[in-house]
Amino acid sequence: MRNIVSNRKDTMKNPLSKSYNEANDQQLIEQANDGNKNALNELIVTHESFIYNVAWKFTDNKEEASDLTQEVLIKVITKLSTFKGNSSLRTWLYRIVFNEFMQTKRRPMEDKWESFDDFADKLNAIPSPDLSAEEEEEQIYRTRTARVRCMSGMLMCLTREQRLIYLLGDVFQIDHNLGAEIFEVSKDNFRTKLSRTRKEFHAFMNKQCGLVNLDNPCRCSKKAKAMEAAGRMQTDKKIFDPEFSATIAEYADKVADEVADKVDRKYIEFFQDHPTKRALDKESIIRELVNDSNYNKYFDEITGK
Repeated sequence: MRNIVSNRKDTMKNPLSKSYNEANDQQLIEQANDGNKNALNELIVTHESFIYNVAWKFTDNKEEASDLTQEVLIKVITKLSTFKGNSSLRTWLYRIVFNEFMQTKRRPMEDKWESFDDFADKLNAIPSPDLSAEEEEEQIYRTRTARVRCMSGMLMCLTREQRLIYLLGDVFQIDHNLGAEIFEVSKDNFRTKLSRTRKEFHAFMNKQCGLVNLDNPCRCSKKAKAMEAAGRMQTDKKIFDPEFSATIAEYADKVADEVADKVDRKYIEFFQDHPTKRALDKESIIRELVNDSNYNKYFDEITGK
């Protein structure tokens, strides 16, 4: 599938924040079910950036995230006519989205490490060459690239459910009531799952990562120098350019339920400093779907034509 990321400057919205108004989405679904393709396209554009950015962290691969986003949107399109208003629109829509995340085929990065211990062994096997103070300053983007890659790799050591709950509950900080509805569990159960995941994940980081625990010898800048020298990493300045990206923190819900303590917040903030794509290419994904021989069949199915 074609890469759906581009330089379009529209900003991503967080549709799972408390402040998000779903009235417009409701109207778009009604219009789409009445046969309005423009309404359907607008609904896709409204949600695709958020879905893609969660998928990017979920798969740890931009191309896989593009494919998963398109698969999810097609699934949503085919199910639009089944929305009966028995739950909130967001709950209904993102239950479909994240069920697809949970059930999709295994992605390459999910099988790269067998466990946290395996991840640590492979990371520790990478040399840690010394850097001068000048090199540390000059190679800041190389270090940031390695940091994002390393922390994203750690996420792959979690189960799919753990990864998704951590991303939504802690990193994007969605409302826990909404999270519980999406995962079809009680709020207490959602919080328990999130707390257990956070405890396991942060315990590993505390034991391994020099970023969160200075007593650990692992340093992003040293690993970055070794990986680049070995041809295993290329510095990607573009993903840190505000023209093309923003940090997750800009979209995380500022009024989410606060159950993490101050120490845990520091770990979470490191993940919230990771880049997102500010916008996706509206034309490419819409054209991809419109030109798909199955698109009209999907559309006819939801409109009953």
